[in-house]
Amino acid sequence: MRINAEFPELLQAFFTDRLINQRKASQHTISSYRDTFRLFLGFAAQKLKKVPSKVYFEDLDTTFIGAFLDYLEKDRNNSARSRNVRLAAIHSFFNYVAINEPCHGALAQRILAIPGKRYKRKQVVFLSRCEVNALLEAPDLETWTGRRDRALLLVMVQTGLRVSELTALRCQDIVLGPGSHVRCTGKGRKERCTPLRKETVATLRAWLSKRNVDPSEPLFPNIRGGFLSSDGVQYLLNKHRATASQQCLSLKKKKVSPHVLRHTAAMDLLQHGVGSSVIALWLGHESVETTQIYIHADLELKEKALAKTTPLNLKSGRYRPDDHLLTFLQSL
Repeated sequence: MRINAEFPELLQAFFTDRLINQRKASQHTISSYRDTFRLFLGFAAQKLKKVPSKVYFEDLDTTFIGAFLDYLEKDRNNSARSRNVRLAAIHSFFNYVAINEPCHGALAQRILAIPGKRYKRKQVVFLSRCEVNALLEAPDLETWTGRRDRALLLVMVQTGLRVSELTALRCQDIVLGPGSHVRCTGKGRKERCTPLRKETVATLRAWLSKRNVDPSEPLFPNIRGGFLSSDGVQYLLNKHRATASQQCLSLKKKKVSPHVLRHTAAMDLLQHGVGSSVIALWLGHESVETTQIYIHADLELKEKALAKTTPLNLKSGRYRPDDHLLTFLQSL
């Protein structure tokens, strides 16, 4: 990279030098950052009337970055959380710029000062035991895809794996017998093992025995034998939710996603008395604080806490309606 490198050269170096060589970033991180700058360069080409390779730092300022973030929300209908993910990628790039090209340090400092957008945190959505049972009964076990889907759903509900962890599983990642468990690589490339219950072990053993393939093959393949995509997992969830909702009507009002099943696994552990620190280890959370969302979402846990409190010593009174004339005046 030459001295006083411009935007196109620094952006390429950011990916090849910073992310790939120095940080050894995962493919998920690289793909996310790549998508951010593809969107950014597309927006720049439209607004500046320039091809991406002719965009320079002189074209960029906080106003332009702000316009790009507004474009994501208003034109592409991205949520505030998605907007913040894109902003984090831009921040990471300009951190690199500030270190490697000090002449652009002032610009980098101003862009790094752009704050993330605050957003309303929605309450955690999870399935009840009745809804889980209906979903597990939905696949047709007479078909190959039905047996695959039943095994996949059971693993999702019991382990709480992220969809990226689930779709990356290979047959060799399942250890059956004494101490049965599943091995996976999660965020930050941290490996963890999650124990399996007896019914999950029995289902997986039957699934693996009928497949009889190489251990390196995908555990839950698509119809072409390759790895399932996250969209593929969502498709089969939608299909089985529609079937299950005929037996369990409450499922008609819920969107069932891989993350909802992850929340369901966490809530099941919490409702059976498992502590937050163990749930954090189970789910592969970086911090125990992340697990606190499940405590806030558990109404049953709050009701048990309320039952342990002493009622207030208040005198009960009898309701007496206002005088009819005053009531009439009040209604005006």
